[in-house]
Amino acid sequence: MHDELVDHLTRSTPLSRGEALRVVQDVLAYFDETTEEYVRRRHRELQAQGLVNASIFERIRAELTYRAVAPPELSLRQLRRIVYG
Repeated sequence: MHDELVDHLTRSTPLSRGEALRVVQDVLAYFDETTEEYVRRRHRELQAQGLVNASIFERIRAELTYRAVAPPELSLRQLRRIVYG
């Protein structure tokens, strides 16, 4: 489906066509995650690292601006609602 990108990767890296295709699919799946899914996943990951919610939500808010298609800026309250309902 993304033949041009796969071709580019096989020309510009030592990846085989199959490896390049898998990389493209993995990257697309990563960015296919909804904002809500991303927030929940990152909250779990950061909580597992021992961080507290105050720093977790600040960090997630900052990270969201770097997503491929950045969502509208979310308040800390909105982030909490995504995680806790």
